[in-house]
Amino acid sequence: MMTDAPEDTAPPENPDAVESDRTLIFEQPLNERMRTFLRLDFLYSQALYHNESASQWGTRAAVTSLIDILAIITRSDVRSDALKELERQLTLLGEFQSKPGVDTNRLKTLIANLTRLRSELLNAGVANLQPLRDSDFLNAVKHRSSIPGGTCEFDLPDYLYWLSQPDEARSRAFNQWLTVLRPLCDAVSELIWLTRQNGRTRQETAQGGNFTITFDRENPLQLLRIALPASMGLYPEVSGSHHRCNMRFLNWKGVSDRAIQADSDVKFLLTCCP
Repeated sequence: MMTDAPEDTAPPENPDAVESDRTLIFEQPLNERMRTFLRLDFLYSQALYHNESASQWGTRAAVTSLIDILAIITRSDVRSDALKELERQLTLLGEFQSKPGVDTNRLKTLIANLTRLRSELLNAGVANLQPLRDSDFLNAVKHRSSIPGGTCEFDLPDYLYWLSQPDEARSRAFNQWLTVLRPLCDAVSELIWLTRQNGRTRQETAQGGNFTITFDRENPLQLLRIALPASMGLYPEVSGSHHRCNMRFLNWKGVSDRAIQADSDVKFLLTCCP
């Protein structure tokens, strides 16, 4: 649903200047674990956003995100991967404690936060998700969600009945489900944030719209971040693996026309995150 802007909100004096100042960041995971983490964090943010909407449509979208989170967790051992990555990051941060010039207060805060997330994830246990997996209500919605329009009112009358409850009741039930997922999702969100923070940024040039990067196998990376001004009208198409990646920068031609590769050199910022 679209909403009108507040009456006292004036339009920008120079919309073109605002557009030129905006930077788009495209991310490319370089291993399966980071790929899963990014998907999980995306769905978690989506669920939180839609849960804030006091409407049946918002609740529907939030439940769909929650079901997708459960599907990812069921297919892979995300909890074990998150614990391993928490341990790795804690070890790395611990090594900085003896180095000169380090902001000790910030370092202690980071270590304390990761330690707390690790403890919460360990205390949650392996079987904490079982109530969500065994929920007949959620399983019915999950089963019908695989069919286009399968959660329509006549397909799931109990779902319609629940959606018709007061906003506070729906939000309370959803937050109870979300509480079960929070230890894992919060840990993953923090690990992604830390990975981005550890990245090293440099300016690169894609000659004729093409750029290839080969990685040091002794120092594996987890994530690439590619930053471009929105005013350039370009986006990267990335292919490769954790050993080597190729980027093609394409000119956006709108939703009706196919994008074409840029034929001129493209300057961009590349952040490599270990």
